[in-house]
Amino acid sequence: MTTACPTGDPWVRRFHPAPQVPARLVCFPHAGGSATYYFPLSAALRGTADVVAVQYPGRQDRHAEKGIETIAELADRAHEALQPYADRPLTFFGHSMGALVAFEVARRFEHDGEGPVHLFASARRAPSAYAGENVHQRDDDGIVAEMRRLSGTDARLLDDEEIVRMILPALRSDYTAVETYRATPSTVIDTPITALTGDSDPRVTPEEAHAWRGHTTGPFDLRIFPGGHFYLAEQISELSELLRARLTGEDPAAAG
Repeated sequence: MTTACPTGDPWVRRFHPAPQVPARLVCFPHAGGSATYYFPLSAALRGTADVVAVQYPGRQDRHAEKGIETIAELADRAHEALQPYADRPLTFFGHSMGALVAFEVARRFEHDGEGPVHLFASARRAPSAYAGENVHQRDDDGIVAEMRRLSGTDARLLDDEEIVRMILPALRSDYTAVETYRATPSTVIDTPITALTGDSDPRVTPEEAHAWRGHTTGPFDLRIFPGGHFYLAEQISELSELLRARLTGEDPAAAG
């Protein structure tokens, strides 16, 4: 199911390589998430975009590696790994913690001289919106309880003690990274941003999602889907249609 990247870098996965299409979508996972979370989206966009997904340390085939505890280092490493893929315009999609990583990677590409053509920030408050969350300071049961509340992990997996022991180190590292991240209201990118959120997300209100508007000098759009924090699992068809329209330039909102 997994195709190695051109450099053999463990940071990047491609499930349906499309070397001939002009669009490339880079996906950044949520806290505790892995690149394979985006396999359904990659399949839905087959033929429209060359979809690559970032694989953070500490999970799946990288489970033996120590997790990274800052968004800055995650962004630095991902930015470096994505250099071989910048031979065509990049669109970023980040879900939850991944939205912050995508935002910071976009900043680094813009510093290089050419940022992504669009950033989709899904299920995450704006970078400067600090909520004082402390999941990373809880005991193991507390972290598992948060995962159950967000409904992003199969409950049967969370009932398996061996699996829980395997995923907890990455979860704790990820929550440490996202909950200690800070950005000022003046931290902006030129890349256009579309904020996406579920209408019943317990972590993000539509107003908090709309606050991404202040973090771009370019066009901004807000899309609200039915569902909770992991709305995209149920809305894959609608989400892929939105992405397809933006990736092909058929959506007039892409130009503001």
